[in-house]
Amino acid sequence: MRDHILFYLNGVPQRVGGEAVFQTVSRWLREVKRATGTKIVCEEGDCGACTVLVGRRENGALQYRPVNSCIQFLFQLDCTSIVTVEGLAPRGELAPVQEAMIRCQGAQCGYCTPGFIVAMAAMAETGERDVRRAVTGNLCRCTGYEPIMKAADAVDFDRCARVEQLYPSEPMLRAFDEVSREAVQATRFFQPATLEEAVKFKGEHPKAIIVQGATDVGVWSTKRGFIPEAVLSLRGVAGLEELRIDDGMLIAGARVSLADFETFVVDRVPELREVMDRFGSPQIKNAGTIAGNIANASPIADTLPFLFVMGARLELTGAKGSRLADINSFYRGYKTLDLAPDEIITRILIPLPAKNDVLRLYKISKRSHLDISTFTAAFLMRRTDGRIDSIRIAYGGVGPVVLRLPKTEAFLEGKPLSLETFEAAGELACSEITPISDVRGSREYRLQLAREVMKKFYYDVERR
Repeated sequence: MRDHILFYLNGVPQRVGGEAVFQTVSRWLREVKRATGTKIVCEEGDCGACTVLVGRRENGALQYRPVNSCIQFLFQLDCTSIVTVEGLAPRGELAPVQEAMIRCQGAQCGYCTPGFIVAMAAMAETGERDVRRAVTGNLCRCTGYEPIMKAADAVDFDRCARVEQLYPSEPMLRAFDEVSREAVQATRFFQPATLEEAVKFKGEHPKAIIVQGATDVGVWSTKRGFIPEAVLSLRGVAGLEELRIDDGMLIAGARVSLADFETFVVDRVPELREVMDRFGSPQIKNAGTIAGNIANASPIADTLPFLFVMGARLELTGAKGSRLADINSFYRGYKTLDLAPDEIITRILIPLPAKNDVLRLYKISKRSHLDISTFTAAFLMRRTDGRIDSIRIAYGGVGPVVLRLPKTEAFLEGKPLSLETFEAAGELACSEITPISDVRGSREYRLQLAREVMKKFYYDVERR
């Protein structure tokens, strides 16, 4: 058992224990290490000014990805390597991205500049070559995007030095190997080495928060002053990072990030890939997990309508063993789950669409990308000769939980695939939902969306 976490900052080992592990990474960098290149602006993961690179072991090496340090806690960094904007130029020689930003005058007030530089430097690590996609999580309040984009275009990322060349991973990995089999206990934080230890801790601390990406808990902390009674991390538990296909079933472990999940479904479920592209920034998706999106139980969680219509099952592991729960019956009410105090979501099992299945997913939000949904919908249909054999429909943002529409589904089965059929279905759907008015849309607007998405689905199917 360790009483501290171990990680590296720009190649230098760091050991932190006690209450200090509950600091956000950005605050620790600026206030403790005086690494003030990392900026704090929104402190909720929206603007990217605090972007750093986090290196985690993948396939025997450290793979670096950008994350928002303002909503990451130090306790999430055990056995990682962190690189800040200062760390990109350890010998005083500017990195190619930094030089390009100077040549192209990519900085105005300069506050967003370090975040943009780190996000662009990550392109040499991740293989991403679409600059717009790479910096979609970074905001420039001076509206200086044109010179920033020119700076990125001026860099040959294939010829840029990798972090591995600046900070060789071998000594870090050796250090991690020496401690990785040990559980970490630091005041209210516990990182077990085995699933059995995790289940035992969860049973003894039923109000413990399981934190993986902290994309929500981080905001609760910075904006609401939230202090959890106890925090459980599954980072040290082996086997929860699996992501594979087995006999037509997509199986994702509890530690699979949204970014890895998105990459995995690109060719396997292209319709889902389109929604995932709008889900959040690279920094958010590199941190957040598919299991976290499920456990957060938001009625507007973007993955849930898809999981509902596919009939996904959740593997829940507790002291009595594991059981499978249908996601359609997992939510008993707003933020109320079919989950025993000692149980943990360990895997998600998702049947893949059959060859002739028609799958359509919809997301309505005020901004096209990187915004919380106002309304979501998923359709899974099978048809023969212009008639609907079967259909599953799920709506989000229209009740305390994501809702299947059993009456509407029953009405549509056997009906002709026509505009009139789906117009009638839209009216019936409105009787199965209970939308409210909030900052993202009025009740009446959501009712209108519930009707119109039926027609949208019909036209999309007919056009193809």
